[in-house]
Amino acid sequence: MPGIGVRTAARILVDVGDAKAFPTAGHLAAYAGLAPVTRASGSSIRGEHPSRRGNKQLKRAFYLAAFASLSQPESRAYYDKKRRQGKHHVAALVCLARRRINVLFAMLRDGTLYEPPAVTAA
Repeated sequence: MPGIGVRTAARILVDVGDAKAFPTAGHLAAYAGLAPVTRASGSSIRGEHPSRRGNKQLKRAFYLAAFASLSQPESRAYYDKKRRQGKHHVAALVCLARRRINVLFAMLRDGTLYEPPAVTAA
């Protein structure tokens, strides 16, 4: 996967393994601390915020991998889309990291290698 080097891949594999412990990509994202949480107290709901829980080392690995992948056209397009939606730089990177968790989970679940999206002529 673009943006994931040897050390980052080792960190992810140590923490995630073969991903059989996680039923869905959402469970993996929650474990990594990249799933949004709703802050509520009584009847007051204050919206969704980034989680302060989770595996900090795994969260950092996915965040840095997302940052490193910005040179790839598909990652840059997703990041730019999130910026156009009004998200700040860090929030857009967290969204990209969460999306990369979905891709990694599918790769581990299906036992496939990363294949970049096919380029279509415009």
